[in-house]
Amino acid sequence: MGTTPTALRRFLDYAVLSVLAFVFVLPVIYLFLGSLKPSDEVLNGLSGFLPINLSFDNYTAVLDSLNSDSTGYFWRFMGVSLLLAFVVVTGGLFVNSMAAYGLSRLKWRGRNAVFTLVLLLMLVPFESVAVPLFYMFNDQRNTLYILALPFIANAFSVYQFHTFFRSIPPSIEEAARIDGAGPWRTFFAIIVPMSKPAFASVAILTFLIQWGSFLWPVLMISDPSVRPLPLEMSVFQGQQPPDWGQILAFGVLLVLPVLIVFAFFQRWFVQGVASSAVKG
Repeated sequence: MGTTPTALRRFLDYAVLSVLAFVFVLPVIYLFLGSLKPSDEVLNGLSGFLPINLSFDNYTAVLDSLNSDSTGYFWRFMGVSLLLAFVVVTGGLFVNSMAAYGLSRLKWRGRNAVFTLVLLLMLVPFESVAVPLFYMFNDQRNTLYILALPFIANAFSVYQFHTFFRSIPPSIEEAARIDGAGPWRTFFAIIVPMSKPAFASVAILTFLIQWGSFLWPVLMISDPSVRPLPLEMSVFQGQQPPDWGQILAFGVLLVLPVLIVFAFFQRWFVQGVASSAVKG
C-alpha cells in the first residue's frame, strides 16, 4: 500500500509532462503538415492537422524559385549559414572554454574581478550594442567574417564552462602536474575529454543562437551572395502574394539542420543539463 501514492504521483507527473510535450510539439507538426499541403489549405485552422492532399511540391517550388542569379541560390544561402555556424561554434568552444579554464582553475590576480565582469556582460542584450557595432564595422559590411566575429566570444558560454570546470576535482590536475604536464597539456589532454557534456551543451546552444541570428545580418548584409538563410526567408516570405505552403516548406528546411545537430549531440547535452541541475 505504501507504493500506491508514489506510483500515482509518478503517473500524474508523466501525464502532465506528456500533455505539455504534446502542446509544445503541435506547432512543429503543423509546420511539417502545412509544408506538404497546397497553399489554400494551410491556413484552415484545426483542419490543417489532417494529413490529406500531401505532396513535396512546395519543397520543389522553393528550390526551383531560388535557383538563379536574380533570386539567389538556396544552397548558397544554406552554405553561408552552415559556414557561419561552424566558425562561431568551433571558435566559441575554443575561446570560451579556455577563458573559463583560466577563470576557474588558474590562480592570478584580478581573476574574481574579471569573472564578475563576465557575469555583468550576461545582462547586456545584443540589441543594446548592435547599433554601435554597426557604426564601428560599417566598412566591413557584406563580408562573412563580420557576421561571425561579434559572436565567437560569449559571456554565457564562459559561465557554462566555468560552472562545469569548477566541479572537476583539483586532485586530477595535481596528479597531472606531478607527472610534468603544464596548463596547456592539462587542459587539452585531461580537462577537455572530461568535459564532453559541457562542450555539447555550449555547442548546441551556440548553434541555435547563431543559426537563428537575424538582427545582425539585417544591419550588415545587403549583398544576396552572403545572405544567410534566416534573412533570405524573410525576403522570401515578403513576396506577394504569399504562398504559405512554400513558406512553411522553407521553414522546415530552416529547422532541419537544428534537429540534426541536436540529434548528434543530444546524449552529451542531456548529461550536461542533468549535471548543471544537480550542481544547482
